[in-house]
Amino acid sequence: MAEKELVTFFEGFLKKEPLFLHKQALQGQYIPETISHRDVQIKQVANILAPCLRLEKPSNLFLYGKTGSGKTLTIKYTTNEMKGIAKQKNIPLTIIYLNCKLKKVADTEYRLIAQLAREFGKNIPSTGLPTDEVYKIFFNTLDRERQLVILILDEVDQLVKKTGDEILYNLTRMNEELKNSQISLIGVSNDLTFIDNLDPRVRSSLSEEELVFPPYNALQLQEILKQRASAAFKENTLDEGLIEKCAAYAAREHGDARRALELLRVAGEVAERGSSVKVKMGHLDEAEEKIEKDRVLDLVLTQPKQFQAVLYAIILVATKKDSSIFTGEVYDIYRDVCLRTGLRPLTQRRISDVIAEFDMFGIINIKVISKGRYGRTREIALSTPTSMIPKIKEILEEGLSLS
Repeated sequence: MAEKELVTFFEGFLKKEPLFLHKQALQGQYIPETISHRDVQIKQVANILAPCLRLEKPSNLFLYGKTGSGKTLTIKYTTNEMKGIAKQKNIPLTIIYLNCKLKKVADTEYRLIAQLAREFGKNIPSTGLPTDEVYKIFFNTLDRERQLVILILDEVDQLVKKTGDEILYNLTRMNEELKNSQISLIGVSNDLTFIDNLDPRVRSSLSEEELVFPPYNALQLQEILKQRASAAFKENTLDEGLIEKCAAYAAREHGDARRALELLRVAGEVAERGSSVKVKMGHLDEAEEKIEKDRVLDLVLTQPKQFQAVLYAIILVATKKDSSIFTGEVYDIYRDVCLRTGLRPLTQRRISDVIAEFDMFGIINIKVISKGRYGRTREIALSTPTSMIPKIKEILEEGLSLS
């Protein structure tokens, strides 16, 4: 496209009447003034954390529930209210929120503690210092004055997956040494078995309270979508029945409100690109297809290297044969991939667990086949569209440094 054509396109775009009024109302980081269908959870979180306003350290708190069940929204909403009261009454309460899924923030113990030190104004290099030294800087900075720190670790299971559980132990034990400050941990996780898989010593040091968030049902999702849509879109821009269909899509995906909001936003964007004056059912279907593709690619991109090696092995086997794929042959190729990438191979039993996780994610499909007196075996098939396989393979080769 020539420069003149591009200028004409942008000028034309600016002349179009937008469908959105306040698009942020459909985005994940948006915190509405009122939270629907989470009154019970908000009250429970408030009761647990209220002692912080007296500078009394509460129990560490862990919030569990499927993606889009309102965990992050609830904790941000409640702690924002606490922050406002603390500021008003000059209470030295510090609240730090970190998303452990973000690269270069929480992919190593060093980076996480360095990020925490930066939150208190310390300029720590991204690499180069001994981890013990970074802990020392953070500890000394923290203990300079009387304060209570609430540290929210969102997707905490991702942190433990990348760095091990020792970091949680170190952060909780730090309270024994601190003279002026105290740290209270809040972990947010989609993995309901997360705590069960920690070292018993770490679990003991956490002494946590737990809250489990149920998924939203279709009617609750409709109400949430209507509330956000009225803030996000201009009047009369949504087709009749669109919100109901959007809620039904998300209810099918375990009541994921985040997905429902994203679906509505992307449908609006698709409609705008097509110069439509309304968001129609067809735009919603197109948005669903686009999000599904993006979800799979993002999932592949954020997996640990061992998981990527297993998926790469499955793809290599699948592209070489038309017949059924079995765990044993995937394991043989996986070992070769480990050899090429310097990874230490996991046991075949552990690889079976990883394959089961990919089945749960919907990237592959597993069928258990009975072989009579010879036992049972698992037949594996890729369940992602064939058109996406080259892109997935490219992401895996880059992640495993095979390209």
